Amino acid sequence: MRSLVGPVLLHMCWLAYLASAQVNENTAMAKQCQAQETCGACIAESQHCAWCTQDGFDKNNQARCDLYTSLVSKGCDPSYIMNPDNDVKYTKNNKLQDSDSFDQAVQIKPQRVTLKIRPNKPASFKVTFRQAENYPVDLYYLMDLSNSMADDKDNLARLGVLIARNMSAITKDFQLGFGSFVDKVTMPYVSTIKSKLLKPCKECAAPYGFKHNLALNKSPNIFQSNVMAAPISGNLDSPEGGFDAMIQAIVCKEIGWRNPSRKMLLFSTDAGFHFAGDGKLGGIVKPNDGKCHLDSDGYYTESTNQDYPSISQLAAKISEENVNVIFAVTEGQFPTYKRLSKYIEGSVAGVLANDSSNIVDLVQKNYNLITSKVKLLTENAEGITVTIKSKCKNPNGDLKETSVCEDLKIGESVEFDVSVEVKECPADEKVRTFTISPVGLTEKLTVKLDLICQCECQKSGIPNSPFCNGTGTYECGSCACPEGRYGKYCECDGSEVSSEQSDARCIRKNTTSICMGRGECVCGECKCFARTPKSDNKFSGKFCECDDYSCYSVDGKKLCGGPEQGVCKCGKCLCQPGFTGDACDCPLSNATCIAPSSGLYCNGNGECACGKCRCKAKYRGPTCEECPTCLGRCADNRDCVQCKAFQTGPKTKEECDAQCQNIEMVDEAKVEHPNMTRCQFKDEDDCTFYFTYEYKSSTELIIKAQRTKVCPEGVNVLAIVLGVIGGIVAVGLALLLIWKLLTMIHDRREFAKFEKERKNAKWDTGENPIYKQATSTFKNPTYAGKN
Repeated sequence: MRSLVGPVLLHMCWLAYLASAQVNENTAMAKQCQAQETCGACIAESQHCAWCTQDGFDKNNQARCDLYTSLVSKGCDPSYIMNPDNDVKYTKNNKLQDSDSFDQAVQIKPQRVTLKIRPNKPASFKVTFRQAENYPVDLYYLMDLSNSMADDKDNLARLGVLIARNMSAITKDFQLGFGSFVDKVTMPYVSTIKSKLLKPCKECAAPYGFKHNLALNKSPNIFQSNVMAAPISGNLDSPEGGFDAMIQAIVCKEIGWRNPSRKMLLFSTDAGFHFAGDGKLGGIVKPNDGKCHLDSDGYYTESTNQDYPSISQLAAKISEENVNVIFAVTEGQFPTYKRLSKYIEGSVAGVLANDSSNIVDLVQKNYNLITSKVKLLTENAEGITVTIKSKCKNPNGDLKETSVCEDLKIGESVEFDVSVEVKECPADEKVRTFTISPVGLTEKLTVKLDLICQCECQKSGIPNSPFCNGTGTYECGSCACPEGRYGKYCECDGSEVSSEQSDARCIRKNTTSICMGRGECVCGECKCFARTPKSDNKFSGKFCECDDYSCYSVDGKKLCGGPEQGVCKCGKCLCQPGFTGDACDCPLSNATCIAPSSGLYCNGNGECACGKCRCKAKYRGPTCEECPTCLGRCADNRDCVQCKAFQTGPKTKEECDAQCQNIEMVDEAKVEHPNMTRCQFKDEDDCTFYFTYEYKSSTELIIKAQRTKVCPEGVNVLAIVLGVIGGIVAVGLALLLIWKLLTMIHDRREFAKFEKERKNAKWDTGENPIYKQATSTFKNPTYAGKN
C-alpha cells in the first residue's frame, strides 16, 4: 500500500493546483464584475457577469453585479437575474443552387444573418460555399497594342472562338469583350512630333491611353472581327499605361459586367507598367480618382490629366468590384507580374508564348486555378473580431483556423464555422453591419449585429423616483443618479463634499485627519484612495484605516500565500484551515514532505518543518533524495550479496552472518514496482551478478539476489586462428588475381598499339626499308662540271 502513497499525493497536489488556479481566476473575475454600477455596464463587462434586479438585494452593500453563481448563493432569485445570451437568426437562407436560364446561381449560404450579441461573448454560426454549375463568366481581354504585340493580335483574333468553345465546356453562360491600351499621349511616353502623333510607326494608328473596343457579349465571331479591326500603335518608353486601362475596364459600366458573374480580366502585354508618380515625368501631378472617364467612342479622356493609379489603389478597385485578373505576359516580364499578383487578391500570372498561341490554355488553366480555391474575406468589420475555421474537404479532420479551401470542383461544397465577438459597446452606434464574401465573387453574406449594451429593465426605468430622492431614475433594482448626485439612493449632493458636518463623520476617534489621509469624505462617507496612482487596489475600512495589501507575501507575489491559503485583512494574514505562519505559508500537514519513490518523510534523510524537508548535511533535494557524495545503496549492499549468494567478496563468513540479513535468493532479480531498485556488479570471475532492494519501512531493507550470474561466453581460439589464416590466403589470392589482370590488360594494350602501327606503315611490304645498296657513288667537287 505504501507504494501508492507517492502517486496519489502527486495527483492530489495537481488537483489542488488546478482548483486554486480556478479560484484565483473566479476571484479576479468577480472583482471585475462588482466594480460595475449599472446593469448595462455589467453585462457588457464580461460574459460571466450578471445583474440582480431584486429589490433590497443590496441592503447589505452586496454588489448587484457579480458572477451568476455568486448572486444565487447570496440570495438573489434566479428569475431576477439579468444574464442575456446571444441570439442568431438566419434572415435570408436560400438554398444552394446551380445557374439556369430562369434562376441565378446561389453559392453561399446563408445570405443574411442577424446576431443579437453581447460584448465579450462570442456568437457562432455556419457558412456553406458550393461551386455552382453554369455560373456566369465574363471575360474581358485587355491587350497591349503597341507595335511589339502586332503578331499576337492576329493570333488572338483567331483564338477567340476557341476560347469561347473551351469555356462552354465549363459554363453555358460565357461572354467575351475586348479593350486595348498603349500609353499616355505626351512626352516622354510617346513622341509628340506631329507626324509621329498621327503615325508613330509604319502601318500604325495614332497612340492612345485606353480604348474600349467591344462590350461583353456571347458572340465569338464579333469578338474575332473586332480584334482583327483594332489597329496597332506605338510609343517610346518600354513600360506601358496598363494600370490606366485596368482601372477603366474594371469600373466602367460600358464594359458590360453582369451581376452576379465571375468577372475575369485577361491582361496581356510584353512590357512593364507605369504606376503612381511616373506621371510627373510628363508634368501630370493630379492623382488618379479611380472613376470611369470614357467618351462616346470608348477612349479614356483623362489619360493626360490624371496620374497612373498606384498598386494599392488598383488592388482596392479589383477587390471592390470582385474581379479576377489573369496576367498573361511574356517570359521576360513574368517575374515582375508574378510579384505583382501577390499584392492583388484573386489574381494569377502566366507565361504567354511569343505568338500568344497558348492563350487558350492560359485562360482555362488559370480559370480552374481561381475557381478551385475559395477564400472568405470580411469587410467593414473594424472593432469586430471575426474568426473563421474549417475542416475544408476533410469531414473527419481537425477544425483549423482558416478562411481558405482549395481543390474544389464544380458541385463540391465546404463548410466554415464563423465566430463573431465584440469587445466593448461603442459610444454611438449600437447596430453594426459587416460582410463576408468569397474573393472574386459578387455574392456575399451580410451580418447585422444588434449589440446588447443595455438591459431590458433599463428601458422601463422610473425617472425622478421617490426611491431615488426624487432625482434619480429607478431601474433594474437600483438608482441611476444624474450628474451632480451620487450615493445608493442619489442622496448626496456633490456640492457638499467639503462641508464641516460631512467631514466630521469621516474622522476617526482620537485622530484629526479626514479618512486617515487615505481618502476623501463624500456625503459623510470615506471614499478610499488607491494605494498607488495607477493601482486598482484601494485602502478599506470605514475610515480607510485598513490596508489589505500590505501583508507578508510568498515569493514576493502571493499575499498570504494566495486565496487558498489565507487572506489579507487590515495588514494581517488570516490563514485558511490547514495553514499557519505570518504569510500563511506553513502548512500544518507534512504530506508535502513524503517522498514519492519511498513513501518516507524526507526519504529518511532529514526532518519535515513547515511543509518542507530540512535535509542532513550530505543530502539535498525537495525530499532529500539526492546525495552527491554517497556511494548509493547498491554499493552499500554489494559485499553482503557477494558473500551470501556466491561466497565471494571481502567479507569473512562471520562478518557475513552478523552483518548481512534480509537477503532473499530469487531466480531473476527484476523490478516489480517503482519502489524497487535494481543493481548490477562484476564478481571476481568477471561474471555479472544482479540484485534488487526496497524499503518496507524506514529501517527495514529487503534485498533479493539472483541465484545465477551472467558470465561472458568463452573464446573459440581455433575458429579465430583458422579465420585469420583463411583471410590471409584469400587476400593473397585476390592480390595475385589483380596483378594478373593488370598485366593482361597492359599486354593487350601494347599488342593493339603494335598492330595499329604496323597497319599504318607507309612502305611497300615487299621491300625492306632498312636495306641499302652495296655500291656507293661519290663526286669530287674539284672536277665538278668537267668531263
